[in-house]
Amino acid sequence: MTRFEGTDTYIATDDLMLAVNAAITLERPLLIKGEPGTGKTMLAIEVAKALHRPLHEWHIKSTMKAQHGLYEYDAVSRLRDSQLGDPKVHDIRNYIVQGMLWNAFVAETPAVLLIDEVDKADIEFPNDLLRELDRMEFYVYETQQLVKARHRPLVVITSNNEKELPDAFLRRCFFHYIRFPDHETMEKIVRVHFPDIKRQLLRQALEAFFEIREVPGLKKKPSTSELLDWLKLLMAEDIPPEALHSQDSHKIIPPLHGALLKNEQDVHLFERVVFMSRRKS
Repeated sequence: MTRFEGTDTYIATDDLMLAVNAAITLERPLLIKGEPGTGKTMLAIEVAKALHRPLHEWHIKSTMKAQHGLYEYDAVSRLRDSQLGDPKVHDIRNYIVQGMLWNAFVAETPAVLLIDEVDKADIEFPNDLLRELDRMEFYVYETQQLVKARHRPLVVITSNNEKELPDAFLRRCFFHYIRFPDHETMEKIVRVHFPDIKRQLLRQALEAFFEIREVPGLKKKPSTSELLDWLKLLMAEDIPPEALHSQDSHKIIPPLHGALLKNEQDVHLFERVVFMSRRKS
């Protein structure tokens, strides 16, 4: 199978499937942007599963350099071994640690390489990967070895839009923005995770969820993953659907809202907005 058509556990829109298949055809990295919690990381996992490809996950941290994806030379271990008289110090290859790009390049079958949250790193990080992602090769200076990809991996790069990415990097990618799911798509996503959820509970929960997301001025809108956490709690606690829209002035906010609203400012803002709207009605 060389085309991605979604999976039983991941609801992909037609546009998203087209984007994945375009990246495969063009042999370009697929750059995925979208709100946190919209399934960007899961996409790479599900694509690897659907295409029966090995998955290599490189989760980026703010301190990382592009070099870490290629390899690292562990000089500290070599120094320690030399002090202990370990004979393996004479072969520097014992201290070369392969990175995720290296692992994906030497995989026996075409792989999926996830570079997750690329915008967390320094602004030069994406540009420092351009040559390796273009040529599918890099040089290990310590061992004078050229590492070339056996098969070109499908590279999936995710970004939360925390900082702008360089133009030179963007030119080499196929880009797709995952829009936040609409009501109908969200219902399909929920039913994949909770096939036995009661219809009335789902209807009321989605209504409450989208009502919260539409409150202007929220510092952090709840995401898909947070909705799923909330529903899991509602089902575990057997919360009745009518409790999600209580008319009691002391119970304006939905039960177990801590799964959806993650700071006190947003909680107070939601309470105030709902209270005012009820007074008007």
